[in-house]
Amino acid sequence: MVKYDLRIIETVAGLEHVETLQRFVWPGSESDIVPIHVLITSIKNGGLVIGAYSGDEVPQEKTLIGFVFGFPGFSVRSNGPRLKHVSHMLGVHPDHRDAGLGFALKRAQWQMIRHQGIDLISWTYDPLLSRNAHLNIHKLGAVCRSYHQDFYGRMRDRLNVGLPSDRFETEWWVNTRRVERRLSRRARRSLDLAHYFAAGAEIINLSTPGADGWAIPGVTPELPANKKQPGSHTKSSLLLLEIPADFQKMRETNMELALSWRMHTRPLFEDLFQQGYLVTDFVHLEGQQSRSFYVLSYGESTL
Repeated sequence: MVKYDLRIIETVAGLEHVETLQRFVWPGSESDIVPIHVLITSIKNGGLVIGAYSGDEVPQEKTLIGFVFGFPGFSVRSNGPRLKHVSHMLGVHPDHRDAGLGFALKRAQWQMIRHQGIDLISWTYDPLLSRNAHLNIHKLGAVCRSYHQDFYGRMRDRLNVGLPSDRFETEWWVNTRRVERRLSRRARRSLDLAHYFAAGAEIINLSTPGADGWAIPGVTPELPANKKQPGSHTKSSLLLLEIPADFQKMRETNMELALSWRMHTRPLFEDLFQQGYLVTDFVHLEGQQSRSFYVLSYGESTL
């Protein structure tokens, strides 16, 4: 188990380490790094950088192995703009992933932001990354009802190059029971596919196994005669939408298939969000044939 300390980073030296760590997390493109002068300007104007440190017992010699960075922004509501916190980056050194650092950093961010009196934190992530979905939706309790095509334009870093930069924009309502229960020290009971099937959930895009072991996108659901948008269907209260179990590895070995998953899921998510569905959970099944599914619930009452 990795031992680490969490600290707010406000010094130039500390922010230089954040700049350096970004190059390990998102290698291959210097233009996609948030430079130190932007980090400094942000924290001097309400921004927040929290770091996770591991290493020698001497505080000055500890090593930065993870960070989360965000700044104030505004969400557009029916009654006008409202303050929120925009969580722009969460990065963990590749040697320290799967050790709970991402969850710990987000929990610390949650504590700081709610003490500022802000009730919403938002951020974007690639909806086809199952590791991110598991953290953001399943563990943290964020929800999503916004899909942005090619949000960042052409990205050049090794993790994103070659594909449209489509993104979910998540909403993390920090004062809700939903989020407080997910961040409780007591373990939350996870729901698996059997629970959702028992509640009447249906898979709308079941994949088929390919010859190389990668899942091939399922057939797009049939469209009613009076509607021409992909993904149209009767409004079940719960839906399951499949994504690749390991999209990053798929992209590295079969870019054509990765692109087909992007183009397959894009209209499904857009249409479901337009109809009033929200992404409210995520289920990942390990095994010989790993599978990943988003859970979509109909209506805001699910919150």
